[in-house]
Amino acid sequence: MASAEDIKSTVTAYMKALSGKSADAVAALFAEGATVEDPVGTEPKRGVEEIRAFFTAIESMDQTAELLTVRVAGNSAAFHFRVTTKAGDQTYVIEPIDVMTFDDDAKITSTRAYWAQEDMAVS
Repeated sequence: MASAEDIKSTVTAYMKALSGKSADAVAALFAEGATVEDPVGTEPKRGVEEIRAFFTAIESMDQTAELLTVRVAGNSAAFHFRVTTKAGDQTYVIEPIDVMTFDDDAKITSTRAYWAQEDMAVS
């Protein structure tokens, strides 16, 4: 099993990849056969290529991601983070809670993102 330190490092790398607007960097953190359900209740994306395609949307966005807190238990992590996106004169802020599972190499095997449209603040 991956260590808590290795899992936290993967979560930190995930935040950096989101802020860096790199779908390739995000996808590289996932194990083959991984799933992403973002948000929970939507059809899961399956496999690294589908996950990479899903995250290509971040490449054209003016956004940052900030890790607020992370908790690791066994091969899982739950973390709260803030994504701030600027679009024209408006700023969108959302603070999802993601739950991820990891393999022995600290690669992400699943992600479930807990948020809803009404959680987004617009200013």
